[in-house]
Amino acid sequence: MTNLKPSYRSEWLSLLWLLAVPILNIFYGVLNRAGDRVFSLQMNLDVLIPFIPGFIVPYLIWYPFITGVLIALAFRNRMVYFQTLIALCSGLIISYIFFALFQTSIQRPDMQNETGFIPRLVQFVYSTDQPYNCFPSIHVLTSYLMLRGGHVFNPTIRLFIAIISILIIVSTVFVKQHVVADILGGILVGELCFRLAKMVVIRKKAILLNPE
Repeated sequence: MTNLKPSYRSEWLSLLWLLAVPILNIFYGVLNRAGDRVFSLQMNLDVLIPFIPGFIVPYLIWYPFITGVLIALAFRNRMVYFQTLIALCSGLIISYIFFALFQTSIQRPDMQNETGFIPRLVQFVYSTDQPYNCFPSIHVLTSYLMLRGGHVFNPTIRLFIAIISILIIVSTVFVKQHVVADILGGILVGELCFRLAKMVVIRKKAILLNPE
């Protein structure tokens, strides 16, 4: 026998849809290797951007950050939660199509002989993530979606989400996991998916309210 109110039960149940994300991520591992043709989107601007190992911290914060914001959205506003989650999943699918048909890569700095906590974090990321699957950046795509979905929170939480999202986005180029074009691609795909997901959610709500 549960003491949860019906509304809270439905909110907890809605979190089960988060399982779609790790299921979709299976394709990331499959595609994260060199294909027959690998392209580079590096520009002169990317050469001027310095390598700042300390930005590996916000880069890694991405994992709990995305999960935490989505869970908070589920309890704050389920419509926006589903809009953001649908946009995220559709954005992942679009990204995987790019990875399969237009594989890009990035040149990373040599960190093998570096010591210390931060360099080891960079080495960990480099060793667990191949230098492919770059365009569009999934870190940027998902962080941008948290920024868009976070508008339902109070100003303090919105500011917190905005700061962390921006730090994660810029970290992708400072730790040489992505180039500027990957950031632009992630934002464009994120905005497109967020707008389309809103149409899907509104239509679904209309059907539920007017089943005839």
